[in-house]
Amino acid sequence: MNKEQYSKVYPWVVVGLLWVVALLNYMDRQMLSTMKVAMMGDIHELEKAENFGRLMAIFLWIYALMSPMSGLIADRVNRKWLIVGSLAVWSAVTLTMGYSTSFSQLYFLRALMGVSEALYIPAGLALIADYHRGNTRSLAVGIHLSGLYLGQALGGFGATIAHEYSWQQAFHIFGLIGICYSVVLIIFLKDHRTKVHLTTKTSFGEGWQSVKNSLGTLFGTMSFWIIMFYFTAPSFPGWAIKNWIPTLFATTLGLDMSVAGPMATVTIAGTSLISVILGGLIADRWIQVNLKGRIYTGVIGLSLMVPALVLLGYGTGYVGVLGGAVLFGMGFGVFDANCMPILCQFVSPRHRAAGYGLMNMAGISAGAVVTIFLGKSSDVGSLGPDVAMLAIPVVIAIILQLTLLKPKYADKVED
Repeated sequence: MNKEQYSKVYPWVVVGLLWVVALLNYMDRQMLSTMKVAMMGDIHELEKAENFGRLMAIFLWIYALMSPMSGLIADRVNRKWLIVGSLAVWSAVTLTMGYSTSFSQLYFLRALMGVSEALYIPAGLALIADYHRGNTRSLAVGIHLSGLYLGQALGGFGATIAHEYSWQQAFHIFGLIGICYSVVLIIFLKDHRTKVHLTTKTSFGEGWQSVKNSLGTLFGTMSFWIIMFYFTAPSFPGWAIKNWIPTLFATTLGLDMSVAGPMATVTIAGTSLISVILGGLIADRWIQVNLKGRIYTGVIGLSLMVPALVLLGYGTGYVGVLGGAVLFGMGFGVFDANCMPILCQFVSPRHRAAGYGLMNMAGISAGAVVTIFLGKSSDVGSLGPDVAMLAIPVVIAIILQLTLLKPKYADKVED
C-alpha cells in the first residue's frame, strides 16, 4: 500500500480500532444496571433502589469531575497511550468487581471506573476528528458511537450471564476481553499529531498558562455555552434511560429482570446504533449545502426524544413502551452523531478534547443528579411520570439550537 492509499485507509482503521474500545467502554459500565437482582443475594444493600442509585451515581460524579481534566490532558499528550491506559485500567476494574463481597467495595471500584473511563471519550473523539477533517466527520463519529450503543446492548446480557452462571463470572469475562484488546491497540493505533508537537517540553508555569488559555477561549465563547447546554439537556433522559430502563420495563410490563434487561437495552441501543450512522450520513451531506446542516440534523434527533419520553413515562403496554424506546433510540443516535462535529464548527483542534471534556462534565453531572432522583422515584412508584418530565429540558435545547447557533465555518481551524 502506497502513502496515498494509506492516508485514505488508515483514518477508517482508526475508527474501527476505537469502535471496539467504545463498545467495551459502554458494555462494562452498563452491565451493572441489569444485574441488580442477581447481586442482591450476595450484597444485601442493593435491595434498596436508592442504594443502587448511589452506586450508579458515584460513577457519574467521578466521570463528570474527571472529564474536563481528561480533555485538557488529551489535548497535550500522546492520545494513543492515554486510550490504551484508560482501557486497560477500567477493564482491570471490571474484572476485580467480580471479586467484590460488599457494597463498599463495589462503590470504590465503580468510582475508580469513573476515573479510568473518563480519560477515553475526549481523546478518542478528538483523534477521530483530526483524522476526518472533510465531509466524513459526522459519519466517522457516528460509526464510532455505534460501538457505544452495541456495548450498551451487550451489557444488557450481563443479567443473562448472571442468571445462567453468576454475576461474578459476567464481570470476569468482560474484564478479560478489555485487557487483551489493549494489547491490540498498542500494536496498531497511532496518534495523528507529530512527534515534535507531542514531545515539546514546557515549564509548570507555561503549562498552567496553556490550560487557562484553553478554558478562557472556551468559556469566553457564547456558542460554546449553547453547545454545552445542547449536550447536557438530553443527558437527563439519556442517563435516566441507560440506568433505569431495565427497571422501567420490568415494572411496567411485569417482566423478570433477566428478560427485561436485554429487551430494554437491545431496543434502545439497537435503534441508536442504526440512527447514529444515518444521522452522520445526513449531516455530512446537509452541511455541504448549508453550514447549519449538522445543527438541523441534531435538532431532528432531539425532536424525536420528546414524544418518546412521554410514551416511556405513561405507556402501559408493549406497544407504548417499546414504541417509546424505539423513538428514543432513534432520536438519541441522530443527536449523538453530531455533538463533536458541531463543536468542531466553533472550536479549533487544539481545544476540542478540552471542550468535549467540559461538555461531558455537564452531561454526566446531569445524569448523576437524575439517577439519584429516579432511584427515589422508583422507591415511591413514580418512575414513569418522572421520566416523562425529562422532555422539558430537551424542548428548551431545541429552541436554543435553532435560534442562537450561527456557525461561520464547516470546520474551524484557528482561533
